[in-house]
Amino acid sequence: MRTSEGVFECGDLSLQRGGTLKGARIVYKTYGTLAPRRDNVIVYPTSYSAQHTDIEWLVDVKHALDPSRYFIVIPNMFTNGLSSSPSNTGGDFPEVTTYDNVTQQRRLMAELFGVDRIKMVYGWSMGAQQAYHWAALFGEAVERIVVNCGSARTAPHNFVFLEGVRSAVQAARTPQDGLRAMGRIYAGWALSQTFYRREMWRGLGFKDLEDFFVRSWEASFLRRDARDLMAQLWTWQNGDISANDLFRGDLEMALSSIKARVLLMPSATDLYFQTDDNRAELPHLKTAKLVEIPSVWGHRAGNPLANPEDAAFIDAQVEALLDA
Repeated sequence: MRTSEGVFECGDLSLQRGGTLKGARIVYKTYGTLAPRRDNVIVYPTSYSAQHTDIEWLVDVKHALDPSRYFIVIPNMFTNGLSSSPSNTGGDFPEVTTYDNVTQQRRLMAELFGVDRIKMVYGWSMGAQQAYHWAALFGEAVERIVVNCGSARTAPHNFVFLEGVRSAVQAARTPQDGLRAMGRIYAGWALSQTFYRREMWRGLGFKDLEDFFVRSWEASFLRRDARDLMAQLWTWQNGDISANDLFRGDLEMALSSIKARVLLMPSATDLYFQTDDNRAELPHLKTAKLVEIPSVWGHRAGNPLANPEDAAFIDAQVEALLDA
């Protein structure tokens, strides 16, 4: 598989909520070969706390994001520790919205690759929020989007969950203690009650719950800088495709403006991006389909690295969308 990594220099970026991100940079990785007509492009944005190395497992000839057929670009979100983030940028880091992310991602695609039309934007979780923004903001330039365990606007209960995470990190004695607490909170939210009732963590190689907390969840967040995670959490809490001058807070208008084919793919047991959020969005979308992942893996059903059954379900749905 042909791959390439690089950095897109955005320059001094005037941000949607005010302030400037000086010397803004997007780290990206590409997979596969751009077709001569530039019509095989898939944009695959990162999710919360993730870097491209965490999500690139899905880019494989065995999956729907097949690099032998498509040119796939993973742009790392601002604040994820690779692209411009508090941990690698001097001074006070400004508030960066999803709008800021996707407008610069579009610049990256146009200026580096000469691409002005995207075959599909595929996203899970915060990546799904970015996919929704791509479709709402860029009209006919986006042919398809996959909203996998995401929503057009961060729901109130989702906001509350994140506020609990923020409070735990900020109240901790040390950044490391905060990240450990964050991991334990996430363990309860990212997976369903049924997952724990069935002790499915045993099948992942953990001897008991404490082992699962420490080696899976705490270890995952301890890889990151707490400043980056708090900045990205703000972006998540303020996710809203209508929060811009185009739509002025009118979510129904933003949804109805979308010209892309939309696949809404929530997990049946997701505790914060719930199916009801997508059900409420569906009537306002011109060309959309809602297919629920019938999983007990909660939010993690949408990123099923260790879950072949859910991965096969997602692949089938995405392949059908790409063929439509």
